[in-house]
Amino acid sequence: MALLRLQNIQLSYGGPALLDDINLSIEPNERICLIGRNGAGKSSLLKIISGKHKADSGERILETGTVITQLEQEVPQHLSGSVYDVVADGLAEVGELLSQYHHLSTQTDNHDEQWMAKLEATQQKLEACDGWGFSQNIDNIISRLSLNASDEFSRLSGGVKRRVLLARALVQDPDILLLDEPTNHLDICVIQWMEEFLLNYKASLLFITHDRSFLRRLATRIIEIDRGNATSWPGDYDNFLRRKQEQLEAESAENARFEKKLAQEEVWIRQGIKARRTRNEGRVRALKAMREEHAAIRKQQGKAKLQMDSGEKSGKKVVEAKHLDFSIEGKQLIKDFSITVQRGDRIGLIGPNGVGKTTLLRLLLGKLEATKGSVELGTNLEVAYFDQLRDQLDEERSVKDNLDRGADNVTINGKSKHVISYLQDFLFTPQRANSPVNSLSGGERNRLLLAKLFIKPANILVLDEPTNDLDVETLELLEDLLMNYDGTVLLVSHDRTFINNLVTSCLVFEGQGVVREYIGSYDDCMAQQAERQAQEAQQKKPVPAPTKSTTEKTKASETAESKSANKTTGKKLSYKLQLELDNLPQDIEALENKIAKIEEEMASPAFFKQDHATSQATTDAYQSLQQDLEQKYARWETLMDESA
Repeated sequence: MALLRLQNIQLSYGGPALLDDINLSIEPNERICLIGRNGAGKSSLLKIISGKHKADSGERILETGTVITQLEQEVPQHLSGSVYDVVADGLAEVGELLSQYHHLSTQTDNHDEQWMAKLEATQQKLEACDGWGFSQNIDNIISRLSLNASDEFSRLSGGVKRRVLLARALVQDPDILLLDEPTNHLDICVIQWMEEFLLNYKASLLFITHDRSFLRRLATRIIEIDRGNATSWPGDYDNFLRRKQEQLEAESAENARFEKKLAQEEVWIRQGIKARRTRNEGRVRALKAMREEHAAIRKQQGKAKLQMDSGEKSGKKVVEAKHLDFSIEGKQLIKDFSITVQRGDRIGLIGPNGVGKTTLLRLLLGKLEATKGSVELGTNLEVAYFDQLRDQLDEERSVKDNLDRGADNVTINGKSKHVISYLQDFLFTPQRANSPVNSLSGGERNRLLLAKLFIKPANILVLDEPTNDLDVETLELLEDLLMNYDGTVLLVSHDRTFINNLVTSCLVFEGQGVVREYIGSYDDCMAQQAERQAQEAQQKKPVPAPTKSTTEKTKASETAESKSANKTTGKKLSYKLQLELDNLPQDIEALENKIAKIEEEMASPAFFKQDHATSQATTDAYQSLQQDLEQKYARWETLMDESA
């Protein structure tokens, strides 16, 4: 039975219906991704599902007892207090009581009569509303998400804050969890953690995302909002892309047939007096209906037309950095870093938020002076910089005035173009082009910044998190543009698919100021990094005690084989014991091989990204094999002594 059903939902804000006769159901344990262009109505539909927004018409039917919670798209500014306070806040009045009790019970001083009275009063209120079960749930969720209950929320990083907000949503034990752009502004490690958590979470998920890797990993069904309609596509994202293309081709062919027939009927109705006298009135009525149908057709929104002038070629060597160090407030962000960037390189910078990616970009561009080392810039460099903080936009001025100091025309690839026409290439209507920037959505701001960026000829393109808030189609168009761009690209992004499709090498921040370059895409560099770390872990393995060294084990095996082969010397063993002694060297070798394979697996960074049960099972197996090996060696020594 469906947990929630929407029937004939209609929503409009004055123009064409944003949501037009929407029907939708959510079944238990589904993971549904809601996709569509920016402004298609995805967030509005999510608000209707959550009950925060009421549709103009239609019905929302919620199964009795179904709990719906939502992870907010942005971190609310009003939240304060400890992690425990914020998580408990998800339980409203009960949460407030639990938060009070938590603070009183963890108070280490001033245990006076007043404190005791407050504690007892809070306990009584919690007992009255059965609050202790909720208390245990809060503790379990905080533990499960690896959070510290006493940490101050305001001092946490953006990624950890999102994890706290997820705990705040989960503490209500929802049947349906709504997620609006959950990966926005998160680094790759946190995104991967969230993927793993949600894959194992037992509730229905309905989420909006433009992160194609996240979408591919989680979605079991896709619902697309397109021109006011909602279409359900069972299966994964790749299946959706294939079937959607087939649908668009069929729709295009049908529209072409309709347009042709309409044109023929318009010619017929405009024939001379004689034709009009003998015309079929039923045919006239059919033509009128066709005209109304044509007027009602909502055609697919056009695609952004991205183009960029790469200007004159730069010198072959763009940047050469040697032994760069950079520290700030005693923290070393960059340590002994060297690189030579050649013309045409497309380099991705990968690492957690706050690790120093933007700092390294500024060092390489000569905008920031290194603590130590040197940077040499090449010749004929023209740099265009996409700023993740959007500092290049004036909030109070209009979209048009932000573009090129208010000019009526812009020059693209040597050709003059009216500013409104140019903005329409980036999906801004004439009305929207005259709106102030502070009224734009995140996706619209990004498109404006790209439009502003691409006016200027540039042979070096620096993109600092350009993918945030862009819909999938615009992302793919940006990818195509950059793939055909013959200049140099320096890119910071947490979108794994975007990096995979674009870069030729990656600079990976590995902690303690260490930055290493790996050749290839994101997947390539992660594989190379794991291989290097496994090799380093193998080299750093402690040398066992002399009696357990690999050399002595090998010698022992060889001696065992030699002695068991020479049965004419020493004390004669029984047939059964001699057979056991003969087989022990092979058993020992097999155990050592199994142990070596598990050690290699445990040395990989991916090992600790597994769920706890899987990693613990591997650890238990490793310890069991070690015990078996010890017993085999002890048995071999005993039999060797008996045969001596």
